[in-house]
Amino acid sequence: MATKTDYYDILGVSKGASADEIKKAYRKQALEWHPDRHKDDKEAAEKRFKEINEAYQILSNPQKKTAYDNYGHDAFTPGGGNPFAGGFPGGGGGPFTYTYTSGGENPFGNMDFSDPFDIFESFFGGGNPFGGARRQQVPRYSINIDFMEAVKGVSKEVSIGGKKRKIKIPAGIYEGARISFGDFTLSVNIKPHKLFERQDDDIYISIGIPFSLAVLGGEVKVPTIEDEIKIRIRPGIQSGTMMRLREQGVSHLHGRGKGDQYVRINVVIPEKLNHDQKNLVEEMKEEGL
Repeated sequence: MATKTDYYDILGVSKGASADEIKKAYRKQALEWHPDRHKDDKEAAEKRFKEINEAYQILSNPQKKTAYDNYGHDAFTPGGGNPFAGGFPGGGGGPFTYTYTSGGENPFGNMDFSDPFDIFESFFGGGNPFGGARRQQVPRYSINIDFMEAVKGVSKEVSIGGKKRKIKIPAGIYEGARISFGDFTLSVNIKPHKLFERQDDDIYISIGIPFSLAVLGGEVKVPTIEDEIKIRIRPGIQSGTMMRLREQGVSHLHGRGKGDQYVRINVVIPEKLNHDQKNLVEEMKEEGL
C-alpha cells in the first residue's frame, strides 16, 4: 500500500504549531496550489490541492488532530488500531469548506472531507473552477484594484455585458480572490504598493533612521495604512531590527480584529562627514566603539 505524506509536512508546519499557524499555513498553501493558477499542469495541482485540504481537515479539528498525533494515518483506516477509525462525528470546518450533501454519500470515504475544489466558492461565494453538472457556469471577469482599495474596501462601477453595474469589494480582500455577484464572478488582482507589503492580514514596511538616532535613541514617525504614528527607538538599536505594531494591519475579511504591522529598522550610515564629525568617529574608534 502506498504511504501517505505527513499532514504537517504538507502544510509546512511543525507538530507543535498553534491552530492559528495551521490556519495561516493552509490559506497560503491553498492559494498557491489552487488549480486555476497551474493551468499548465492542472492534474498535479489538483492532487496537491486535495492533499492540502485533507491535511487541514484533520489538523484543524482537535479530536482528529489528537488521533492523528497518536496513530498517524492509521487513525482513519479501518482496523488501524484507533477506535475512531470509522470517522468522527462532525466536520473539521475551515475557512474554505464546502460539504457534499447530494445523496448523503461522502466522496472521500470515512473522512467527511469537504470538496477541495470549492475552496474559494465557500469563502468568497465564487464558482466551482471545474464546472460539472452540479453547477451552472457563469461568466468570469477580472478587475485590477489598488493596494489601499483592497485594504479598506471599495465600490466600483463596471461594465458587464454592455451594462453598467455597481459592485462592492469588501475590506481585506486577498489577491486572486473570486467574488460571486450571482450572474457573474469577479477575480481580484491587487496592484503592489510603493511602501507597504502584505502577508495575509499583516503589513510590512522598512524605514531608514539616521545613525545618530540609532545611537542615542528617540522617536520617529512611521506610516501605517490608516495614518502616521510615532514609535520610540531605543538607544543602540541594530539595523534589521523588526518592531511589531499591534492591530495596525488589515481588517480580517471574516470576523473582528486586524492584523499587525511590522517595521524593519534600517540604520543609514552617512556617506560624507565634515571635519568635526570625522574627529568624533576617530575618537569612537580609538575607544573601540
